[in-house]
Amino acid sequence: MALSIGIVGLPNVGKSTLFNALTKAQNAESANYPFCTIEPNKAVVPVPDERLAKLTELVKPQRVLHSTVDFVDIAGLVKGASKGEGLGNKFLANIRESSAILHVVRCFEDDDVVHVDGSVDPVRDIEVIEAELIMADAQGLETRVDRLSKQIKGDKTLGPKLEVGRKLLEHLNALKPASSFPERETPAARELIKEMALLSAKNVIYCCNVNEDGLTEDNAAVIAVRQLAAQRGAEVLKINAKMEEEFVGLDDSEIGEFLESYGVTECGLTKIIRQAFHTLGLASYFTAGVKEVRAWTIHQGNTAPQAAGVIHTDFERGFIRAEVIAYNDYVTYGTEAACRAKGVLRVEGKEYIVKDGDVMHFLFNV
Repeated sequence: MALSIGIVGLPNVGKSTLFNALTKAQNAESANYPFCTIEPNKAVVPVPDERLAKLTELVKPQRVLHSTVDFVDIAGLVKGASKGEGLGNKFLANIRESSAILHVVRCFEDDDVVHVDGSVDPVRDIEVIEAELIMADAQGLETRVDRLSKQIKGDKTLGPKLEVGRKLLEHLNALKPASSFPERETPAARELIKEMALLSAKNVIYCCNVNEDGLTEDNAAVIAVRQLAAQRGAEVLKINAKMEEEFVGLDDSEIGEFLESYGVTECGLTKIIRQAFHTLGLASYFTAGVKEVRAWTIHQGNTAPQAAGVIHTDFERGFIRAEVIAYNDYVTYGTEAACRAKGVLRVEGKEYIVKDGDVMHFLFNV
């Protein structure tokens, strides 16, 4: 299961700088003027997980495979993007399949860095971007509703979808996001929203780009974003994009020292992925053997067969049982054999709900 995060924001708020830092590669041109990113940037980034490193130390496998996150950075959106203004509207399709949206918001003052609207106002900036996403959704849905209106003449079963589509279109045209649509949990609405991959229905994480002082204490701009996010049930995190970019090329110990000097405990990548896992209700389990130690991403509440299916559909279809060791037990006793001898290796069946950090081995028959 690939976790995909689409990065959006106004031009010149630090999106491309953040992208460079997150991917540890200078593959998104950064410059002090709007629209410097004119092609969608994509990167596959390994999920940092200290547990994977510890298992690797114990097992000493031939290879190590992290879970991954796909980051997609598009050109900055501006007011009127849904009508063709700017460049970002051309790339909205690239983030429609994202699991969540990381909305980068400028929360710092700097006379040397121009703002597309001339001043720093994070709430205004957020509302501009969200309005453009909603209007882009409305344009696509209008086309879909027109098509359904014609198709229903030959297929009356499309009635519920057409009815909810019209209601949802009215909701969007009132500049309300699909995430607040009252009927969004009905079967017809859920099917339509998924089918359309509506941007305004996605989980949003507000990423406040602050200066160095803003990392340890919320400034007025961050406080305003937190208040808005609380109203919307969204999550907020803070990063300093320029600082994160300086981490490129440094090893973990150097990064740790750098963070400590600013009173910060973790880098932006870790913050973003941890928040994304929480927002989307995700968890990780591990497989550990001499050939490879690997992390797998699942949804919280997945059963053992569902977790096995992440490896291969045959594993889920032919699931017999799972051998499970809690991560802490594995670290305590050091090997699978020792865990088995101590009685902490459990055999679980189809109803078992996988826990975050479980080390698992599946038995199946197809």
